[in-house]
Amino acid sequence: MTKTIPINYKIKQFTFDMTQQVLDLILDIQTSEFGISITKDLQPDLMNIQNFYQVGNGNFWCAFVEKTIVGTIGLLDIGNKQLALRKMFVRSNQRGTGIAKDLLNTAFAWAKQHGCSEIYLGTTEKFLAAHRFYEKTGFTLISDKQLPKTFPKMTVDTKFYMQNVDSYTFS
Repeated sequence: MTKTIPINYKIKQFTFDMTQQVLDLILDIQTSEFGISITKDLQPDLMNIQNFYQVGNGNFWCAFVEKTIVGTIGLLDIGNKQLALRKMFVRSNQRGTGIAKDLLNTAFAWAKQHGCSEIYLGTTEKFLAAHRFYEKTGFTLISDKQLPKTFPKMTVDTKFYMQNVDSYTFS
């Protein structure tokens, strides 16, 4: 059964007052749901989203249902008109509603508007549904040797994907 996007849902560009909700959502998914041993101290980008993501061609967005953040996505400018997709998370009860696709559409529209060429991402072996999602939306599995030298590899990331901005299909 496919869920539908809630009526009172919207995507907003990140502002500083969203920091704690973003941190709570991401850490809960990482640690409670997937059992990844990671803390906020190991993710300093989450405490400084504006200066980490919202520079150059990068940005960060949050999906809201009413006043609660239920999803996030970030684009990190890694130079050469290339971006790293980071911190894409959707609360478990909102998965399958289309929110993840809307977040991805938002990121690709931004990348296209800013003349970027490729988006790369790294993910952990544990995020099996995420792998299917990325592959379904046109990302190609690549080896870590195919990543740009400026790509920020995380220690938990073991699978890597790439998508050309111009060949992304919006839906």
